[in-house]
Amino acid sequence: MHSETPHTPVVRPLYTPQERQRRDATVWTLVQGVLAPVQFLIFLVSLVLVLRFLLTGEGQGAAIASVVVKTLALYAIMVTGCIWEKVVFGRYLFAPAFYWEDVFSMAVLALHSAYLLSLWLGLLSPQGLMLLALAAYAAYVINAAQFLLKLRAARLQQSDDIRAHGPSGAAA
Repeated sequence: MHSETPHTPVVRPLYTPQERQRRDATVWTLVQGVLAPVQFLIFLVSLVLVLRFLLTGEGQGAAIASVVVKTLALYAIMVTGCIWEKVVFGRYLFAPAFYWEDVFSMAVLALHSAYLLSLWLGLLSPQGLMLLALAAYAAYVINAAQFLLKLRAARLQQSDDIRAHGPSGAAA
């Protein structure tokens, strides 16, 4: 008797062996590995400055500048991430393995860009700008969590592959 039900989903591994090899061989993996924590540190400093301004009214210039720096870091990680995705998966965005992370990244990018546009065109009050920054930051945290979960899944997949096939990846 067959133990699988006809409704058992087929789960595509996050990386094929070829994609994993390209991921491990490209400098863009290292670039992403450096930019991600740098961006997170910038985010934490900026979050403190934005909240300080909203709570006390002090440090408006520092808060505004910090959101601009955070947005520039986001742009850098987005551009290099697109290059990484092209090298690893053959497309700049929306590779199946990272489709939903990329979709949500577009929302994060839109919110950060709306902040810059609002700042440059004077569309919002300083408080309005900071509230928009907080919305962008909330979306960023969700997106960062998506990527961390994906990274964890990749590590678990790699561990499973090593247990099943040995370090060389060849079937045991």
